[in-house]
Amino acid sequence: MWVGLAGSPAPPLAGEGGAALRLTPRKEEIQVVKDILESDEYANADQMAKALIKAVADALWMRDWYGVGTKFREDDPFWLPYGPFASESEALQTVNKYGSGVVARTTKLYSPGRLVAFHEGKDWPGYCRTCKHDATWHMQDGSSRGKCVSCPACKKFKK
Repeated sequence: MWVGLAGSPAPPLAGEGGAALRLTPRKEEIQVVKDILESDEYANADQMAKALIKAVADALWMRDWYGVGTKFREDDPFWLPYGPFASESEALQTVNKYGSGVVARTTKLYSPGRLVAFHEGKDWPGYCRTCKHDATWHMQDGSSRGKCVSCPACKKFKK
C-alpha cells in the first residue's frame, strides 16, 4: 500500500489510468522482442512467452534507472528511497507532484547488467563484437576506439 508523501494521493497503478513506470522502449529492446516473435524456434505460445519475459528482463537489466531519496527536514539523517524511475525527469516530476514539503534528491542507479558486462562482457548492441565490452573500455585511437583495457586480445573496437 502506498503511503503518500505529505498526505498526497497514490500514483496511478497499471490499469488505473496508466503505468506507474513510464517506459519508452529502446531500439535494441524492440529488436530483441521482434526476433523472438518472428522466430520459428518455439513449439508453442508458452515457450515463446517464457523467452519473451526472459529477453525483456535481460534488456531492462541493461538499463540505467533513477531513484529519489526524500526526507521531511534537511537535518533529518534518514532518507526514504523511492524508485526505480526510467528517467531523471520522471523522478523529478513525481517528487514535484507527490512530494510537497519534503526534501528530495535524485540519483542515477547504474545498471547491474552493465556492471556484470564490464567484467564478463556481453553480446549487446553498442558493445565490441570481439571482446563483448562496452566502448568505454576501449582506449581512444585517433577518432575511433582502439585496444580494450581489460582484454589484451582485443586490439580494436568492432561494432
